Amino acid sequence: MRLLFLGDVMGRAGRVAIAAELPGLRARLALDFVVVNGENATGGMGLSGAHATEILAAGADCITLGDHAFDQREMMAFVESEPRVLRPLNYARAAPGAGARLFDAPGGRKVFVAQALGRVFMKQPFDDPFSALDAALKAAPLGGRANAVVVDVHAEATSEKVALGHWCDGRASLVVGTHTHVPTADTQILARGTAYQSDAGMCGDYDSVIGMDKLEPISRFVTGMNRGRFEPASGPATLCGVFVETDDATGRARRAEPLRLGGRLGEAVPA
Repeated sequence: MRLLFLGDVMGRAGRVAIAAELPGLRARLALDFVVVNGENATGGMGLSGAHATEILAAGADCITLGDHAFDQREMMAFVESEPRVLRPLNYARAAPGAGARLFDAPGGRKVFVAQALGRVFMKQPFDDPFSALDAALKAAPLGGRANAVVVDVHAEATSEKVALGHWCDGRASLVVGTHTHVPTADTQILARGTAYQSDAGMCGDYDSVIGMDKLEPISRFVTGMNRGRFEPASGPATLCGVFVETDDATGRARRAEPLRLGGRLGEAVPA
């Protein structure tokens, strides 16, 4: 199976790039399944139902969220009616929606997608991501109920992401980090066959401070004071993510490559 994961969609610039480029990428890479992290797509903070619908219409099969999952209040109802949008597994037990789901893919195959939030350096005291993922992966074993498994680790600390990658090794086709908006150069296949990258990067304008217009973040660093609101940068966006090809018999990765397209970063598109 040929899978694509795209990192955090950042504001209008990210949404425009998704709409313009994802349909062509699906055809160019002969993709079977696409997961997009969309938690910053609406004004840089959360995801609205309308913008979720736009991303799905552009070719995403599943959208994951993150610590800003419910910044847009309408998402609390939207995730109950739209099964293709997932919030983190280890959010509060009373949170609406689901943190993992089994999806249909071409040829009668099944793709299991799960998302967990890290706890290191995060502002809220989320539940343990290790035990949350352990239970989810046992319910949809790779090579059993699931032909492929994608895990989005939405976390601040690379050490925690790496640890979760090894924790899931052999039980997922891909474990990929999101949240920090900077693509890492550690794309690899781990010892038991799980593709891994510490951060997919963002789909947004990289002439920015992690997707936000530069002036206000720099001012806050220099002065220690808030002078205005953070606003998403609006220049041309780079789509960033990771492409994985799996073995149909086992679900394990046999190929993993970073993807960067458009905007300011050097292009890297799998052949």
